[in-house]
Amino acid sequence: MNYDIVIVGGGLVGQAFALSMANTEYKIAIIEPNNSNPELQADFHTRVSAITPTSEKLLKTIGAWDLIKRKHAFSHTSVWDQNSHGTLDFHAQDEGLDHLGHIIENNAIQSALFKALEKTRVEFINAKLNSIAKTSTGYQAQLENHDTLACQLLIGADGARSRVRDLADIEFSENNYQQKAIVCNIKAPQEFKNTTWQRFLSDSIIALLPLGDNQASIVWSAENALAEELIQLSKEDFAKRLSAGVEYRFGEFEVISDIQAFPLIERSAKDYVQENLALIGDAAHNIHPLAGQGVNLGFSDVIELSEQLNAKLKPLGDYSVLRKYARARRLDNELMAKTMTGLNWIYKENNEPLRWLRGFGMNVINDSPTLKSFLQKHALGYSSNE
Repeated sequence: MNYDIVIVGGGLVGQAFALSMANTEYKIAIIEPNNSNPELQADFHTRVSAITPTSEKLLKTIGAWDLIKRKHAFSHTSVWDQNSHGTLDFHAQDEGLDHLGHIIENNAIQSALFKALEKTRVEFINAKLNSIAKTSTGYQAQLENHDTLACQLLIGADGARSRVRDLADIEFSENNYQQKAIVCNIKAPQEFKNTTWQRFLSDSIIALLPLGDNQASIVWSAENALAEELIQLSKEDFAKRLSAGVEYRFGEFEVISDIQAFPLIERSAKDYVQENLALIGDAAHNIHPLAGQGVNLGFSDVIELSEQLNAKLKPLGDYSVLRKYARARRLDNELMAKTMTGLNWIYKENNEPLRWLRGFGMNVINDSPTLKSFLQKHALGYSSNE
């Protein structure tokens, strides 16, 4: 079977890229062995993303935004530190915005993308990728069901353990934080006030991401030993530890979902592209979830790559075009990764001088509209000249 573009991976980033190219003359297929159209349950799912205005604009452009069934806007971000006097507050109104972003379940985004794709000519192939082979005009992809697909451009959108990246012999660097992110959903007696909250403790970081007035998704990043201790607790005891961790600011929490944990490992591909091949999303880079930016970086990959390809200056899969995408995205992705790693280190170190400096630095930023605006624009996904 012959295609112009074959996308390996039918998750958020793979489907978004397919939609961004769906109105072209290109024949496109998505290879995905799992269900690309998850069914939304009555209760909120525990895996969520903080979608920036830049990602929101993309989702609107490709026709998926209005299909997202549940989304909760937030207009304020508040950060406070256990071991210093430091606080940091970001407000949408400071940037002339109605909101800073939306907390949305990943399943809700994926389901919306799938429904939008149903209105296009993009084909879904429910199979696993077995091997790839370079040809004079692109790639051949051999599937485990023995089908062979030929394409001019092969896209690896298959996550942090990318099969495409491995088969293309693209090396990657890895930084294992020796931490786990614990996720669950909670209910609180007091409202979250359309605010995302982050508290830096001496041994961990807690993020509260509001799903509604009194419900939130939490991400508790902790060293492996502490994480193991926390996930062994009953829901009641875990809720008590969590409530204390944020100084009972919202009253006594109730855990209303399963408590899950996954390891925190940053990876970065040495090359995002080869001739006729490009990596996007977590296949190219995945970072510490401190700011919930992972999927936003992937969506920014989609924006940049589709713009380069839609310019049609060179044949599909041309290396020089793909290199432009890689150069444009690598700096932003690596800056975010280094920032997350640096913040993680700063908050792990708890000697007295550094604690004082940390609090001082947070307050300096908080009192400086220019500095705060620069950081906020970067977090919102805007470039420095916007």
